[in-house]
Amino acid sequence: MKQHLSHTPGPIGVFDSGYGGLTILDKIREVLPEYDYIYLGDNARAPYGTRSFEVVYEFTRQAVNKLFDMGCHLVILACNTASAKALRSIQMNDLPQIDPARRVLGVIRPTVECIGEISKNQHIGVLATAGTIKSESYPLEIHKLFPEIQVSGTACPMWVSLVENNESQDEGADYFIRKYIDQLLSKDPQIDTVILGCTHFPILLPKIRQYIPDHISIIAQGEYVAESLKDYLKRHPEMDAKCTKNGNCQFYTTEAEEKFSESASTFLKQQISVKHITLE
Repeated sequence: MKQHLSHTPGPIGVFDSGYGGLTILDKIREVLPEYDYIYLGDNARAPYGTRSFEVVYEFTRQAVNKLFDMGCHLVILACNTASAKALRSIQMNDLPQIDPARRVLGVIRPTVECIGEISKNQHIGVLATAGTIKSESYPLEIHKLFPEIQVSGTACPMWVSLVENNESQDEGADYFIRKYIDQLLSKDPQIDTVILGCTHFPILLPKIRQYIPDHISIIAQGEYVAESLKDYLKRHPEMDAKCTKNGNCQFYTTEAEEKFSESASTFLKQQISVKHITLE
């Protein structure tokens, strides 16, 4: 079904299942401060990491449609689970129907592209949600670009909850952080680079660094996604022209506004105002 979408320029949409995408938005705004953004968090239905492909696809499609309705021509899925489970279907099946000129981009490919320069010995580890690990998106994308790299992954089912419940600095968090890191490194002791394959995980970085040996590089996605977006807009002036540039940012959540504002300030280190929105 075709939507009646406006062709006037609009903000860049940034979507995540919860708060994690704020770590991506933060870096994007650092690199591209002049653009306008709409951040949409589907907090009422988070986390996505344990949900089926079909459900993640459906929820992500609803969010993308909503951001298109709100005037976005370009949407970033700042969520690894959505990028892993929904991006390709939306790009191939939905965009041609909705509006072939609009674009939806994910966070996995920009993260993978930088690996060749960072890993010295071609042994990579991925820490992510169960959904992202199960989808094998990281090994698939890595092997497209770097067939010789060995990839090991471990699901970290507790980490998102630690972040969403503001318990990332608590002592209790250490047990779960050490546990999954140890599991990953026991799969391949030669790992020299670890990708944090979930946008929530950078909030846990201080503790993650305690349990990952110093010689191992840790890749948090924000800066790579931000640089990739900057490059994309440079290469696609026709899309750049459809993005408004007043330096504004609006926030929307499917859950309670107060809860979102409170948690968002942990991620962004600033107070924000947020509006409630419904997805269907």
